[in-house]
Amino acid sequence: MWAPTASAWSSDPDWRKAIRTDLIFNRTESSYNAGFRKPALFGVCAAAGGILGAALCESLLERNALTVPEYVIRSPKLHGRERRLVFLSDLHNCQFGKNNERLIRMISALRPDAVLIGGGMMTVKLRADIRRTVRLAEALAERFPVFYGDGNHESRLDRDRGRYGDMYDVLRERLEACGVVHLPDGSADLDPEVRIFGLTITENYYTKIRTDRMEASYISSRIGDPDPRQFNILLMHSPIFLEASAAWGADLVLSGHFHGGTIRLPGNIGLMTPQFQFFSKVVEGRHEIFVPEKPGIPAHACTMLVSAGLGTHSVNLRINNCPEIVLAVLQPGNEE
Repeated sequence: MWAPTASAWSSDPDWRKAIRTDLIFNRTESSYNAGFRKPALFGVCAAAGGILGAALCESLLERNALTVPEYVIRSPKLHGRERRLVFLSDLHNCQFGKNNERLIRMISALRPDAVLIGGGMMTVKLRADIRRTVRLAEALAERFPVFYGDGNHESRLDRDRGRYGDMYDVLRERLEACGVVHLPDGSADLDPEVRIFGLTITENYYTKIRTDRMEASYISSRIGDPDPRQFNILLMHSPIFLEASAAWGADLVLSGHFHGGTIRLPGNIGLMTPQFQFFSKVVEGRHEIFVPEKPGIPAHACTMLVSAGLGTHSVNLRINNCPEIVLAVLQPGNEE
């Protein structure tokens, strides 16, 4: 390869000028590109920060915006007047007004025949505090019949007594002392036609990403079999076991646990659940399944109502996903 000699450098001033011009141009182009990239990067960061800030503001507003979805459930097992049932789930020690006064006022305005609680009312992680749960239960029990089924946080209190001591026993005693019907793997009649069951799901059904498959026999082993002549309501904290609940004989399943999917996408799809199930379709709302006739269980429709919950924990975010007081209205007749 040819390289300029000393004589070439000295004898060809135009060659030296071309090299110098090229160096100046490259240096200027690099400075221009760097100068262009800085405002572009700043713009992207500013836009991202603005979107994040708007999302957090929206989440803050939604977390305090109580809504009341109403569902009508008809059954030939029911006769006479309708029953109005309020369903609460996943408060996680949050408050709507001092001592949850706003929540209590809204429930009272619905004139329920009973209040059903599906668990997750406190947050049990490194620490636990049951005082707000007990205070709310006491206030509600002064006004309405209250039935309380355990969720995974209540179960954790009972299971990990090395960490939480006798807190679960205290919770049970305080609930029963104020007249709440506590249903850990138990049942009680609302009236002669309607019976309420509370199923305490074991930990293997709350595992992340994948859970064990539940069979109707598992439910029967814990709470017995329902009377097919009654309208049977099952408080089951997790909503992913509708088929097993229907096969067991439930007419209505009340669930929560998934917090509405955190961020609700179009099509009522939840972005993420507490069990790290992404894009789930059972995070909120009404879901139904028809069960053909089986020995001892006549053909029937089973409805599941999934509450988006009231509070948050760990991921304190709600977008397109307001807290809910669910109103279930039971009426005689057949579903259309």
